[in-house]
Amino acid sequence: MKESNKMKEMPVNKLMVQMGIPMILSMALQAVYNIVDSAFVGNMKVGSEAALNALTLVFPVQMLMVAVGIGTGVGTNALLARTLGQGDSKKAAKVAGNSLSLGVIIYAVCLLFGTFGVKTYISSQTVDPEVISMGTSYLRICCVISFGIIFFSLFEKLLQATGRSLYSTIGQVVGAVVNIILDPIMIYGIGPVPEMGVNGAAYATVIGQVASAVLLFIFHMKLNKEFEHDLKYMKPNVGIIKQIYAIGLPAIIAQALMSIMVYVMNLILKFNPSAQTAYGLFYKVQQFVLFLAFGLRDAITPIIAFAYGMRNKKRIKAGIRYGLIYTIALMLFGILVTEIFPDAFAALFNAGQSREHFISAMRIISISFIFAGINVAYQGIYQALDGGIESLVISLLRQLVIILPLAGIFSICVRNGQAGISLIWWAFPITEFAACLVGYVFLKRIQKNTVECLKEKN
Repeated sequence: MKESNKMKEMPVNKLMVQMGIPMILSMALQAVYNIVDSAFVGNMKVGSEAALNALTLVFPVQMLMVAVGIGTGVGTNALLARTLGQGDSKKAAKVAGNSLSLGVIIYAVCLLFGTFGVKTYISSQTVDPEVISMGTSYLRICCVISFGIIFFSLFEKLLQATGRSLYSTIGQVVGAVVNIILDPIMIYGIGPVPEMGVNGAAYATVIGQVASAVLLFIFHMKLNKEFEHDLKYMKPNVGIIKQIYAIGLPAIIAQALMSIMVYVMNLILKFNPSAQTAYGLFYKVQQFVLFLAFGLRDAITPIIAFAYGMRNKKRIKAGIRYGLIYTIALMLFGILVTEIFPDAFAALFNAGQSREHFISAMRIISISFIFAGINVAYQGIYQALDGGIESLVISLLRQLVIILPLAGIFSICVRNGQAGISLIWWAFPITEFAACLVGYVFLKRIQKNTVECLKEKN
């Protein structure tokens, strides 16, 4: 069965499982990069506490690079799937080519920041010279060699848009394995490789990302035969770029807001470096759980977008229904794991002085996973049905409008001695629940104004 026929004819629940499992594994493995780095760095013989704090401070920029790459890919994914659903292979080729041109521009920006802006950024969050030195060197390496993660994100979405999510997972697995193998070798110095500490963690990460990008490039060229591959299609087309970002910009902003949120939370927690480190460590565990929802979202979006291009209301509704059901099941699993095994995660990171704060954060914030996962699924549905504004509003509520003022107010109570650090963690469940209520209203409106109004093809 051809991939396009699969997108048209396979039952939606089966298609979502078939496409979703590889994507979920792919996103989970992407989260492994940061968890593995922190686990190995946390067990360094010298300077582990400072190193963990440094990785916490650099994480927002790593997230921002991923945000722009994945957001551009999400726009490409939905537009390419819809275009293929309409049977326009020539436009599909231009969509794919323009996405790669955008990747070149994104890398140029990351390179400039890595060269000139890293130290200023790290210094804004700490005054510890050891943390500044470690964070600056780690982040500079990640930015200068960021072409791996950027082009991996784009090729991953190009493969997912044609239903070949298994191959994107293979590329992700290869990168994760390379990273895990190289981490202890480069961090601790094994064999002929000198001990490089946090710099070794950075090199292991970027080498794994480059390996993934190269492999997915090969898969893209050999397997995506629904449209042509030629340099002429990389010529910037303003109309196509606008369409990519009409869908993808909300996804970029959503991911970028995550970066801004972590950065501001680091500033809010600056008065207590142990709590700051604990939040950074927990956030990596949280991302591992939420990336399961992101992976399923990346199946929800092309399935619904393809059905939308076909004007098939039945498949659109099935995509919404099964997307939400499967997301809830994944999040319940995530809550179960984090609530039962917080001590095991603390031991993995060798959390040290941050252990108590880390376990407290895990116990409280993980309650929000069920609502956060539903919000992620809502955003994938919105993006597939031209609901970019709705997706943006949910992102703003979750990661800026509600969470940061609430956490800031709670932190004032903590610093005044009126409550413990754990009060700040309650800002997360409150925020996700409120955003989920708004998201449900948006979903009903989109179903009424977009789906029900479709005139199905004969």
